[in-house]
Amino acid sequence: MSPPNMIFEKISNYFRRGKPESCRFSLYPDRAISVDGVPLLSEVQQNITLSSFSSVYCYPNFNDSPPPKNILKSVESNVENGAFIGLSVEEPLDRVLCSIGKFKNRKFLSLFRFKTWWSTMWTGSSSSELQMETQLIILQVEELNSYVLILPLIEGGFRSAIHPGTDGQAVLCVESGSTQVKAKAFASCAYLHVGDNPYDLMREAMAAVRVHLGTFRLLEEKELPKIIDCFGWCTWDAFYLTVEPVGVWNGVKSLAENGIPARFLIIDDGWQSINMDHEDPLRDSKDLTGLGSQMLCRLYRFKENDKFAKYWTGALTGPNAPLFDQGQHDRMFKEMVELAEKKKALEEAGEDGSGLPEARIIEYLEAPEGVEPGGLKALIGDLRREFPNLDDVYVWHALCGAWGGVRPGTTHLNSKVTSAKAGPGLEKTMFDLAVVMIEKGGIGLVDPNKADDFYEAMHSYLADAGVTGVKVDVIHTLEYVSEDHGGRVKLAKAYYDGLTKSLRKNFNGTCLIASMEQCNDFFFLATNQISMARVGDDFWFEDPNGDPMGVYWLQGVHMVHCSYNSLWQGQFVRPDWDMFQSDHICAEFHAASRAICGGPVYVSDKVGHHDLDLLRKLVLPDGTILRCQHYALPTRDCLFENPLFDGKTLLKLWNLNKFGGVIGVFNCQGAGWYPEEHRCRAYPECYKAMSGYLSPNHVEWEQEECTIDYRKNEMFVVYLHKAGNLHLMKASEKLEITLEPSSFEIAMIAPVLELGGEIKFAGVGLENMLNSGGAIELVEQKIEAKNIVCLVKIKGSGRFLAYSSVKPEKVVLDGEIVEFEWRNDGILKFEVPWNGGEVKGVQILISK
Repeated sequence: MSPPNMIFEKISNYFRRGKPESCRFSLYPDRAISVDGVPLLSEVQQNITLSSFSSVYCYPNFNDSPPPKNILKSVESNVENGAFIGLSVEEPLDRVLCSIGKFKNRKFLSLFRFKTWWSTMWTGSSSSELQMETQLIILQVEELNSYVLILPLIEGGFRSAIHPGTDGQAVLCVESGSTQVKAKAFASCAYLHVGDNPYDLMREAMAAVRVHLGTFRLLEEKELPKIIDCFGWCTWDAFYLTVEPVGVWNGVKSLAENGIPARFLIIDDGWQSINMDHEDPLRDSKDLTGLGSQMLCRLYRFKENDKFAKYWTGALTGPNAPLFDQGQHDRMFKEMVELAEKKKALEEAGEDGSGLPEARIIEYLEAPEGVEPGGLKALIGDLRREFPNLDDVYVWHALCGAWGGVRPGTTHLNSKVTSAKAGPGLEKTMFDLAVVMIEKGGIGLVDPNKADDFYEAMHSYLADAGVTGVKVDVIHTLEYVSEDHGGRVKLAKAYYDGLTKSLRKNFNGTCLIASMEQCNDFFFLATNQISMARVGDDFWFEDPNGDPMGVYWLQGVHMVHCSYNSLWQGQFVRPDWDMFQSDHICAEFHAASRAICGGPVYVSDKVGHHDLDLLRKLVLPDGTILRCQHYALPTRDCLFENPLFDGKTLLKLWNLNKFGGVIGVFNCQGAGWYPEEHRCRAYPECYKAMSGYLSPNHVEWEQEECTIDYRKNEMFVVYLHKAGNLHLMKASEKLEITLEPSSFEIAMIAPVLELGGEIKFAGVGLENMLNSGGAIELVEQKIEAKNIVCLVKIKGSGRFLAYSSVKPEKVVLDGEIVEFEWRNDGILKFEVPWNGGEVKGVQILISK
């Protein structure tokens, strides 16, 4: 690698060519911002400035992460498509609110924070319809057949978001998060970018911001953790905070014994050594069953809690291993919750509850006398020996250690309980018990100057125990405690820098899932190394506030969160769509979205509670999955519509396999954000059957190199998984789909290849898998004497489906002739047996 000064010089030269500045955006004297002369924003305040990319670009110090040449070239070639918004005020302030103008009669898609941690989509046609804490806006500019992105940024110690104004204005909020950090002039607190392809627009804009800020890396620059191609199990919905070794063991065992081995395990919240301020500082809390009780707890040591610490090698592999009964476990947990609720009710009524039983911890292990406990390290060692397919074990922790941070005086690190308060921009977001509890208890914040030591202390111990990665949650508590730490940007930089260093040292640089992180300062500051993060709110197996329609309407809301957030967040990280439960009433609905999302697939099933047939449509016998090459995104015709409660739009998602495309169609109508009450609610009038259409042209073939040439294809085979039928279609043709509420269809879009000029062939994939086309690793043809041979390489097992306009002479699988079925309509099928996970070669011989 070139020395830092040479890298700096090369980057600078890309934008110092002596060319006259060119920018498609203009700020006219009448205070209107336009693109190519088309008005975008009117009534722009006098203190707003607009500057070309080249005139503001500050050549940051990239340290050890200079942008690759391809990104620099992309930014240079699109430099005229970008511009920065700046502003100034008379006196330095810690929070500046300034209107950037109005727009109306122009469709927009926005992403806004509906909770501290989570964002979602919102559409409309006027700036008066914007929501608080908007992270970005995409405007449809039909006059130019283009799109414009408005992206709030970080600048210095400040971060920006867009808020609705009192007079229909779009207001830029630039804040430091500390009354001690003030400024009065900003040159680049928001960024504008224009493009004629909405997906290219996002990529080009984020590349420009990456080069401008120099504080993060794009997804394309980073490696993905290996769990990306695997099936996993998370303990959360099976046990919540009552997780302990016997349940963990039996959860992994249950899946393995049913032929669906978990390749990764996530031990979620409940394994740590935590307690509350009023409890013994060096003992585990016993009272963790009340709603949100863990949110008042702080970490008092970096090792596992006593439930896990007492585990000894071989505790669950011998003949006397304790049995596990999920039903009995759930009954005990229910009794504990009822007890906690009784105590709370008596406390609130001012009555004495001392006569009630004491809270207790559910655990099943009691070490024989003289046996040396091995703790988490012994448990992970036994799991790996007994279940050899289990490659990775991740554990949960909050960004600040635990929900309430680190308890002062209990570790070698200096921590202080810091009062926590949400900023004014979050006042109109959705009620959140977690926020209430965090504000009540504050955060035990480790000195930011010791963030390196903090994460090293936690992670080095875990890595030594055999933990291979972490799920880091509750990330946006930092903005609640930034007042005395130089503001939110400075505090975040300190913590994210420490986390990055530890990730590189202890967890292979990439083995981290970020969660509760969907705010722009996380993406701009934390993603130098992090390459996977959640893109939706939690999977709720039921609405925690009650389901007024009895139809589990939050399931569709979850899918819309994930798919639209991926437009933005997918530039930084590989989207993770979260776990689900395979025996849930909407499990197939979720499974279909996970099959095509492009991320890992994992469930949070209770022990023994599985829909095995459904899981076998997602997971191969070795615990791997058929993953799409890209990540699922809404199709163009969905971008500016509302698939939750407009009463007309089906959610359509596109993705790409190596030799084809996929379109998932979901009826998510029936619920969504309700601005008047700042919450999601049911829209029962929309919970009904809905019709729409899909087309091969809905697939964005150009987004991956392996499929870019398919845009030239004239014919495609479209296979509908649920309907089980196959259609031969032109690229521009449309196929109508009607779906009942909370139902779906998955369409495999296979390009028709011409073999020898006349014979038409298309490989669809394994029809028994939800992502059928993900099974195809290679399709190529060769001519042998009188035959044309189509060579297909297949991953997985089951019924392979293809289209062939001519009946094959024979089908040869790994050197052996196999039986096949061919019909006059061109449908070709044959069985592919499981062979341990190796890719199988199939030769389909067709006479000329």
